[in-house]
Amino acid sequence: MKKWLIAVLLVVLLGLVACSNASDQSAAQNGNGDSDTTGDVEATGGDGKITIWAWDVNFNIKALEIAQEHYQSINPNIEFEVIENAQDDIVQRLNTSLSSGTTRGLPNIVLIEDYRAQSFLNAYPDSFHPITGSFNAEDFAPYKLAPTSYDGENYGLPFDTGVTGLFVRTDYLEDAGYTADDLSNIDWYEYIEIGKDVYEATGKKMITTDPSDLGLIRTMIQSAGSWYMEDDGITPNLANNEALKAAFTVYKDMVEEDIMGFHSDWSQFLQGFNSGDVASVQTGNWISPSIKAEESQAGLWQVVEQPRLSGVDGAVNASNLGGSSWYVLDVDGKEDAVEFLVQTFGSNIDFYQDLVTEIGAIGTYMPAAEGEAYQYGDDYFQGQSIIATFSEWAELIPQINYGMHTYAIDDILVVEMQNYLNGKDLDEALADAQAQAEASLN
Repeated sequence: MKKWLIAVLLVVLLGLVACSNASDQSAAQNGNGDSDTTGDVEATGGDGKITIWAWDVNFNIKALEIAQEHYQSINPNIEFEVIENAQDDIVQRLNTSLSSGTTRGLPNIVLIEDYRAQSFLNAYPDSFHPITGSFNAEDFAPYKLAPTSYDGENYGLPFDTGVTGLFVRTDYLEDAGYTADDLSNIDWYEYIEIGKDVYEATGKKMITTDPSDLGLIRTMIQSAGSWYMEDDGITPNLANNEALKAAFTVYKDMVEEDIMGFHSDWSQFLQGFNSGDVASVQTGNWISPSIKAEESQAGLWQVVEQPRLSGVDGAVNASNLGGSSWYVLDVDGKEDAVEFLVQTFGSNIDFYQDLVTEIGAIGTYMPAAEGEAYQYGDDYFQGQSIIATFSEWAELIPQINYGMHTYAIDDILVVEMQNYLNGKDLDEALADAQAQAEASLN
């Protein structure tokens, strides 16, 4: 019996030693050892911590701080780590990590600009966690759903809107015999004619643009339900794009009629209207705080709809420039990440009132527009409820697929726009742009 017990004890002891050695070896590979042969290391988050990447401390990150306050009132056990990165750095870090197949150091949630989202979803579909059914997609502005979806699944929780408007100096308009109402619901050629009268009466350019940035062109074509790409988001759509032809023509007419000024950077753009040298500003609603920064102009501005393209079927007086959405990486902690997004950005009307009140952020969650904060009449804009107005326009923006190569095609078109302004035939310019896009992007 004693010999038998001793034999059993020896077997158990040897087993413990073997387990210990295996455990030590595993720890060396998966933990402190960081062995190159172990594969992915899951992102933090499974222990009740949610890590988030975003840019802009005064806007996106401030919005996250407000969201945390709301969420922790119902779930105080969740810890947050928000890491600020420049947008370009986020793009680079995501591409580097996802292309290598590792989740090491990735966050649970990342903010991605809508123009770039399809590039990530097409290239790394298995790296993002689908959130279809976890929120009511119909509660969001329809135009946000195409860029945040892939292969029939919702991946992005829509956030802010870049809904555009036309900010106008009413005193300059009055000098030319117009009111803001005269610019409401017009097309771009009517805008040009008014601009010519304003320039003659005041010496002020009607608009300013950066020739290296075709944001103006993008807003024009989206207002007609068109884009640089076909509906598949992959095939370039330039040579026979009627909306793009119309937009190029309007752009050239504004230059030739001498109502358009030019700037080369953001500070010059701001200086143009803050100094009073520009009679109107056509861009996303996010420019409102920059306009209001010049206190001496309070009461001199109003906002009307963006002009539409004439002669293009389906063109409307609503468009978008910019905007971003939240994405959940398919890593440990994704369930907590989805729950946080759904309970805040995905459904919380009170949260959106705080966003408007504290940072002026207009989300795309449509039920929030009924809240009191959205109805506020802004004295700077002559009592207009601009938040409610922009929210109404956001619902009218045509839904399109931005596809994978917005900025690459922008670079091609910037060159062809200059060629067109210098006398190149429009059809030839766009055909050449099509050929370049097909050669370099496919």
